[in-house]
Amino acid sequence: MQMQNNVSLRNLNTFGLESEARFFIEAKSVEELADILKNESFKEIPKFILGGGSNVLLTQNIDALVIHPNIKGITKVRENEEFVWLHAGGGEIWHDFVLYCVEHQYAGIENLSLIPGTVGAAPMQNIGAYGVEIKEVIETVETISMTTAEIRNFNWEECHFGYRESIFKTDLKGQYMITGVLFKLNKKPHFHIEYGDIQKTLQEMEVSDISIRAISDAVIRIRRSKLPDPAVIGNAGSFFKNPEIDESQFDELKKSYPGLPGYPLSEKKVKVPAGWLIEQAGWKGYRDGPIGVHDRQALVLVNYGGGSGQEIKALSEKILDSVDAKFGIRLTTEVNFV
Repeated sequence: MQMQNNVSLRNLNTFGLESEARFFIEAKSVEELADILKNESFKEIPKFILGGGSNVLLTQNIDALVIHPNIKGITKVRENEEFVWLHAGGGEIWHDFVLYCVEHQYAGIENLSLIPGTVGAAPMQNIGAYGVEIKEVIETVETISMTTAEIRNFNWEECHFGYRESIFKTDLKGQYMITGVLFKLNKKPHFHIEYGDIQKTLQEMEVSDISIRAISDAVIRIRRSKLPDPAVIGNAGSFFKNPEIDESQFDELKKSYPGLPGYPLSEKKVKVPAGWLIEQAGWKGYRDGPIGVHDRQALVLVNYGGGSGQEIKALSEKILDSVDAKFGIRLTTEVNFV
């Protein structure tokens, strides 16, 4: 381990934004993380965790010790006839872990293919796509305390998973660093193909025998057709959450906007696609110099090159105000502002 000064974070955030860490250090094991957190030289320095940077908007330089956890490794812990328990280090690339499971015929996360980020960031956001959320396959989230360096494992109930959130994003935000996750995956798949364009894409691919790999391939094809590659155009995937509104409000909006999609969550709540709202408000394909809204998916804000976090933040606020004014719905962001 070696602490560095004044380090560029451009390659550690998927927006590709210029930001500088006053201090920077990489940790490749839980033991190294503990040593950093216990080090008296670092005690008084504020600390900031930056993994894959796939869900963060850097709007300024980071006047802190930026810790980049890079704990790798995938291990089979145990298995029976129906399930397998895999432990993955928090620094593993999420999509690489999905492909590992697909290769070994472990089901449960194939619908989450090609989501950017790391294993450690996934439970924090309770990532989800095409009818599946990561909370459905998590057994334990392993963490280290940012103040005491003590190890603590959170079981499923303790994680308080919600829509694109967990206790690590709410009550315990900044208090624990996720170092690894224990997953419980299926050997006997229960396929989820009813959401989005999966069935249509499987037909286009002429898939007659549905499998874990076929679903993963279909999801990858869909995402690549709609979403920009962060390696080419800076972005953090979906920037906004899909709002949940009262059924009465939804019914009232349908009178003015008959094409408004909605997905019932309960007898009283309906989920509305944020991308549809943003597109109807006229933002899809909008561009302002180096930043803009993607022309194929209005949920995605992009940095074409040279944009700043402040510019993207300002654009997001304009979109929030615009959608609120048109539909009376106040969107919230998935991306964390720093």
